[in-house]
Amino acid sequence: MDAEMIKERIRLIEGKRESLLRLLEQPDLGTLRIDVNQALEEMDDLIDEFRRTFPEAI
Repeated sequence: MDAEMIKERIRLIEGKRESLLRLLEQPDLGTLRIDVNQALEEMDDLIDEFRRTFPEAI
């Protein structure tokens, strides 16, 4: 996997992050809210690590 492919996948992940944020706004989420929060935290960690590794991609 080359750097360009990784950059494209990170862009896709950033787009899907917005979907999780909208899901988190749902009042009837129940215990699934914990999983959504965890997914958001892990996505944010992945995106931060990517930006530290490829600062020119920002």
